[in-house]
Amino acid sequence: MPKFVIEREVPGVDKLNDRDKKAAALQSIRALRDIGPKIQWVHSYISEGRTHCIYVADNEDLVHEHAEKSGFPVKRIFKVDYIMEPVTAEA
Repeated sequence: MPKFVIEREVPGVDKLNDRDKKAAALQSIRALRDIGPKIQWVHSYISEGRTHCIYVADNEDLVHEHAEKSGFPVKRIFKVDYIMEPVTAEA
C-alpha cells in the first residue's frame, strides 16, 4: 500500500494533556474502523501546533475520507515516493 504524510494545522495540539491526546487518538481510530482495512494510521509527529501523520492507504481519497470522518482537517498530503534510512548508505 502507498504511504502518505499528512500535514494538519491544529493550534495548541503540542500542549494537549494526556487525556486529550488519548481522546484525539480514539477519535481517529473510530474513523479508521468505519472506513475499513484499506487505510492504517502508523504514527504522528506533533510539533508547534501541527501534526505530521504517517498513513498507509490504498489511495489519497481514503485519507480525505478519514479527515472528514475524524474531524481532523488536512492541510497537505504528500505521497511518499521512497524511504531513505541510514541503511540506504550500505546498499
